[in-house]
Amino acid sequence: MAYSAGNRLPFESASKLGHLNVIESEWVKSLIDDFEIDDLGLGSDINDSIWDTYDRNKEKVLQHIWVVDGSYVPVQENNKEVAFVKTALMTIEQSKIAKIDKEFPHPLQLQDIMKNSALFHSTVFPLKNIKSGKGNIYDTVRHSIFDSIKIEEQGLYFETLKWLVYEKWNMVHKNSPDFQCPHCGLKIDDGIGYDKDVDNCKFCGKEVLLTDMIGFHLDMSEDSAPVTVASSYMMIMETLMLFTVIRLHWESKDKNLVSETLYIKDGPMTLGGQYAKLVPCIRNFLDHAKRIGRPIHIMGCEKSGKYFDYLHTIERFIPLNDGEIKYAVLSHDYIRKEIQRAPEHINPYGSRTNYGEKVFVILDKNTQMVLNMSPGEYISSSDFPKSEDIMGLGRILATLPSLVSRKYEGALYPIELVNGIASMSNYPSAKILQDFVRDTLK
Repeated sequence: MAYSAGNRLPFESASKLGHLNVIESEWVKSLIDDFEIDDLGLGSDINDSIWDTYDRNKEKVLQHIWVVDGSYVPVQENNKEVAFVKTALMTIEQSKIAKIDKEFPHPLQLQDIMKNSALFHSTVFPLKNIKSGKGNIYDTVRHSIFDSIKIEEQGLYFETLKWLVYEKWNMVHKNSPDFQCPHCGLKIDDGIGYDKDVDNCKFCGKEVLLTDMIGFHLDMSEDSAPVTVASSYMMIMETLMLFTVIRLHWESKDKNLVSETLYIKDGPMTLGGQYAKLVPCIRNFLDHAKRIGRPIHIMGCEKSGKYFDYLHTIERFIPLNDGEIKYAVLSHDYIRKEIQRAPEHINPYGSRTNYGEKVFVILDKNTQMVLNMSPGEYISSSDFPKSEDIMGLGRILATLPSLVSRKYEGALYPIELVNGIASMSNYPSAKILQDFVRDTLK
């Protein structure tokens, strides 16, 4: 492993002659001589059967669009460290996007779309060598998370958290999922009582917060917290902000509104680790919506990673006629064999963590994307999901062409615009925040 670059010196480059010992090795030569080519040429092993063609005029375009994104920046000042988190929720009308020139968008048109259309949420967490009136870093972060979610937008996001974990959409009184007490460490099997913001641990009697159920405290020690707390909080807030809009639309007098809207998350529809306990709550709601005929058109967009790389490897072998949309709903078995290249797992792909399934989409020779879409209920079968399992697949596909941006490869205008609002760069954002911390902590 090479040395990384520092503030004064460059990184260590790899040896330009390191390959010589490899190709001169008699053992390596004997192994390669024993290899046999097992393919029939480039593209011969591409599974065409997973691809379907969609007629873009088959279904109505979704008229309303909501999109969420977030970012975080850790800042160090001397031996102190904090992390700033910012998330943004934006709404865009289909009629305005349709007027934009995809090749040469006019700045004033983009400005008109963004005007008075976004909500922001921001907070800051101490990570190292900082105290507050609430105690050590462990308790400070716990209460900061609780207060940040509960106070913002008059408690709308906090109410959405309760709506999901207590399944209030189902009108059945249900406790929260179980979780580990942040004080005594014992598992509270009964969770927090229905509709409560706080409760008491039945073992130690100390106060536990509804946000403790999410599990942030499991990543922290008493006097320090890793930056993953900030990234996990960003991920949770993106989910809560998007589902706040879904909740309000669901409860609207206009019962069709929730099914006439496209909800977009920048990134995969997944929650890993201890945060996965929210996934069954989300799945249950989405499956309920699907079963009663009020589909939720929700999707995540992956702009990097193994699925993105795999699609760019195979897309040139997929035949595409002008005006066609090609899409592939990836089954669990296909993902395991072709992308992960892994043996069968005890836990099937995504069984704990995903509330969306992978869908490849090719709109034209320059526009390919990896999307996540909801099937509602998760089924562990190896051939799940199929196209008919994905909720609202047709209308999402019909809407995508009007959202395409030519500024970046495979880009969508809603994600591009909200990213411009939510993102914080290493420079100058991190430098400005560092100066802010320095001045504030004097």
